[in-house]
Amino acid sequence: MSKIYLEFEDNYLLIQLFGPQNINLKQIEKQLGIDIISVGNTLTISGEPAKIKTAQTVLESLYKKLEKGHNILDGDFEAAMRISENGSNKSDESLTLYTRKSQVTPRSKNQEKYIRAMKDNDLVFGLGPAGTGKTYLAVAYGVSMLLEGMTDRIIISRPAVEAGENLGFLPGDLKEKVDPYLRPIYDALHDMMPAEQVQKRIETGEIEVAPLAFMRGRTLSNCFVILDEAQNTTTMQMKMFLTRLGNNSQMVVNGDLSQTDLPNRATSGLADAVELLKNTKDVKSISFTDKDVVRHNLVSRIIRAYDKKKQIL
Repeated sequence: MSKIYLEFEDNYLLIQLFGPQNINLKQIEKQLGIDIISVGNTLTISGEPAKIKTAQTVLESLYKKLEKGHNILDGDFEAAMRISENGSNKSDESLTLYTRKSQVTPRSKNQEKYIRAMKDNDLVFGLGPAGTGKTYLAVAYGVSMLLEGMTDRIIISRPAVEAGENLGFLPGDLKEKVDPYLRPIYDALHDMMPAEQVQKRIETGEIEVAPLAFMRGRTLSNCFVILDEAQNTTTMQMKMFLTRLGNNSQMVVNGDLSQTDLPNRATSGLADAVELLKNTKDVKSISFTDKDVVRHNLVSRIIRAYDKKKQIL
């Protein structure tokens, strides 16, 4: 059993760091199995040396974030602990994405690799289970590029109604048919920009959210393009989409190969493209696992349970 003392200068910042009724400190205690006692602006941390070091790194890194005038968001403690436990003492500030409403930082080592891949490559595949931030980070990256004037447009697409895009069987006009399948994209955009700005940029064409079928026959130049739920594309749909890439453009293609809805066990266009392009220059694949899940802690345990069942079968 070891013990260290941490002292912080600004008591006002500590109110935010510790959280209401010290809820953030209690979260660290529970996850790391250590004891934290706060007296004024001093913390006493007791436990295993490695766990104490993790707690120190997390608290000091988030305190520095508060000193710079940034807020601590939901999941920041979990993210800081995950990164620290993976052997990193600090996150790379160059990977922070700035949007109108917030700044988005990677919350795992694979998320860091993912953002870095988007910075360095023309085509990036993001592979892994739900909740790992694939879509959210891609949208954040696109928004940051648009706001910095590094791209003219963001184009975001996904297969509507599974792989077949059978929109005719749904009630309503075209917008009413496709909006439910594009809602996660709109949610991410509204997290990053005020609603009126999102709507204005959609009206001017700076942001386009459309089903995959709308991409046929187009050349997508000077834009940042995202294909979501790509596991539900056929090989021909994927070829059509990838060959839309125009000059001065980037593509991010995301999907979870364990959740393919293609009929008759057809080959997923995502799986085919990842294998076909694995040794191609300027193409990078990033694989996420349940350890990268940034939703409720239970989500990662649910994913592991289903994976375990699949292995048994």
